[in-house]
Amino acid sequence: MHGLMERLYPLCRSITGDGVRETLSILKEYVPLLELVEVPTGKEVYDWIIPKEWKVKEAWLKYKDSDEKIVDFNDMNLYLLNYSRPYKGVIDYNTLKEHCFTIEDHPDWTPYRTVYYSDMWGFCLPHSLFCRLDQNREYEVNIDTELFDGTLTYGEIFIRGCKEDEVLISTYLCHPSLCNDNLSGVVLTAYLAMCLSQEKRLKFSYRFIFVPETIGAVTWLANNEDKFEHIKYGLVATCVGDGHPFVYKKSRDGNQKIDKIVEKALLDSGKVFRLMDYYPGGSDERQYGSPGINLPVGSLVRGLYTTETIPSRPFEEYHTSADNLFYVKAEYMQESLEVYLTIMEYIEKNSLYLSQNMKGEPFLAKRKLNMPIGSGKDIYYFDVAVRFLMCYSDGKNDLISIAAKAELPFEEVYSVAQILEDAGLLKKCGGHE
Repeated sequence: MHGLMERLYPLCRSITGDGVRETLSILKEYVPLLELVEVPTGKEVYDWIIPKEWKVKEAWLKYKDSDEKIVDFNDMNLYLLNYSRPYKGVIDYNTLKEHCFTIEDHPDWTPYRTVYYSDMWGFCLPHSLFCRLDQNREYEVNIDTELFDGTLTYGEIFIRGCKEDEVLISTYLCHPSLCNDNLSGVVLTAYLAMCLSQEKRLKFSYRFIFVPETIGAVTWLANNEDKFEHIKYGLVATCVGDGHPFVYKKSRDGNQKIDKIVEKALLDSGKVFRLMDYYPGGSDERQYGSPGINLPVGSLVRGLYTTETIPSRPFEEYHTSADNLFYVKAEYMQESLEVYLTIMEYIEKNSLYLSQNMKGEPFLAKRKLNMPIGSGKDIYYFDVAVRFLMCYSDGKNDLISIAAKAELPFEEVYSVAQILEDAGLLKKCGGHE
């Protein structure tokens, strides 16, 4: 995964443009099912309008009558204010400082700033560099950008399962050279799609979308209302590549099946995690959870919510040049992928059962299912799983709920349910047949 991230890292992405297309083209090498969708400038999507497409030819700042550039877009794309309007001219220091963005608390870091919907130009640079600028000299600015009628681009992967019911995984790819936020989500989503595309038989259908944050999610929703009824589970994947504990931000309702499955998967993983109620901040779960849509979509992250306050504070390197290839670690990406795969596995295996022995406990011995003699974890798990399954398999409690009640790993309850089903003591129901 880190190798893919290294390929994507240098590209200048934004909410539109060739950087997005090139990113999606590389992802398509890994998941050939990926399709690009282009939406034209000016199209109305709910309360929004697709903006003009942005293109950067070159951008630099230097002292007047000097050949040495102070900052150059070609050296690092974060130097340019993302979606900066074009500007060429000679200016004094006082004018320049109105168009420069720095972080005083981290003087050697370059901030990431955007002006998608503002008529502004500017540069981002380390505060230490800004402080060394000569206040008595003039500066030559060359920002050769273009805003034109083009398209907004997003990517979509659809893996058809046995059912029309869908699992939606959404991630955003508008950030340029930033790794945790959000190349980590992009890469994880691509690998998750790659893994599921290799499965021969899936119960659910899976839809993966790679969109520019906010405007891209709004666009996808506006163009796909016919799919809403099929989406039964959803996650927004972002900030999954650092060493912070997992945080699961629940769906807007807070009591959807996806909320229970993610909580159970995290419990079973043995990893440190925290549950967080929904609030209208964060990422694209804001769009999926808006009142007129309210899809069952949560967000499983790591460093995005590091405090329990609302709003929560993100990891310190957030939206700076310090969110780089050294900050994100391959082992953390692998951990995150494994948790996401476990969630998908639980979604696939979860079922509703109806007991075929409603009066009294079943006589296991006559079915050659009597308990082994002795003690130990396996015997305990089997005994407890049988008792809880036979008690709560009433067509209302699914396996996730029963495993939670029994305080057993989901896989243990699932395995015992298979045994009881084969013995004729349980029968799938409620569309899970």
